[in-house]
Amino acid sequence: MAVPKQKKSRAKKRSRRANHDKITLPGMTLCPNCGADTIPHRVCGECGTYKGHEVLEIEEDTIDEEIEEVAG
Repeated sequence: MAVPKQKKSRAKKRSRRANHDKITLPGMTLCPNCGADTIPHRVCGECGTYKGHEVLEIEEDTIDEEIEEVAG
């Protein structure tokens, strides 16, 4: 049975794990209805559509209030 002859240093161990343990961002696509960035296979948060159908009803008042809170 194969047994390591020497202990792996912290640097070797950490550099080996660096690519495997890294966090990646999810791929983003553009919503065909409104053009906003969305995660694939999810309902668009801006307009509430999925695959060309309206799934969620988004009220315009809440969007305007959120914009005012962020701006002011």
